[in-house]
Amino acid sequence: MTTTFPDVSISTERLVLRPFEEADIPAYTEMMNDEMVTAWTPVPHPFTTADAKEWVRRIAPAKRTEGRGIALAVTEFLTQRLVGTVHLQNTNWRTLATEAAYVTAPWARGEGYATESVLAVAQWLFRDQKFERLELRTAADNTASQQVAQKIGCISEGVLRNAWIARTQMNDGRWADIRTDLIVWSLLPEDLEGVSDQSAEPGYASFTDWN
Repeated sequence: MTTTFPDVSISTERLVLRPFEEADIPAYTEMMNDEMVTAWTPVPHPFTTADAKEWVRRIAPAKRTEGRGIALAVTEFLTQRLVGTVHLQNTNWRTLATEAAYVTAPWARGEGYATESVLAVAQWLFRDQKFERLELRTAADNTASQQVAQKIGCISEGVLRNAWIARTQMNDGRWADIRTDLIVWSLLPEDLEGVSDQSAEPGYASFTDWN
């Protein structure tokens, strides 16, 4: 039974999703220090160049080679600029189910990049990899992330109460942990049939054994 995703690149009309490269380190460091990223993800703060190097050189590649998922850098097709990330995690190879997480750079928000990239990964996951379930988990107050889930056709399944630790910035600039609920969303292969062209139904091409 296959227990790892292929080394892959996924292309849409505007984006290329590919493995992380050394050249991504400066832009990735900047992106992961954004206030929204700090608030809703468990990444270290401040996020240092050393943290970015650890992600690019060890953590991201290991997600795939160890069978836990796959981490992809999201770049603009024309400029090759890093606009975000999408990664699959907590992959179950027996049930063919996995969980998607995503981050968009602050300067790239409002362009539909998160929707386009997550949808492209879902299409690849279901059509090429024959998976049966994609799950998203969004913090209760993270409306931007919830909109992405809705736009790609996800169904809200319920709430995991008090299940996540987010962060809020205090008046003195310090960050404090706060507990929050998680909304669980799911996407099945048949759900993609209801996604309209306006929701970014991109063509995609995947290239296995990508170098």
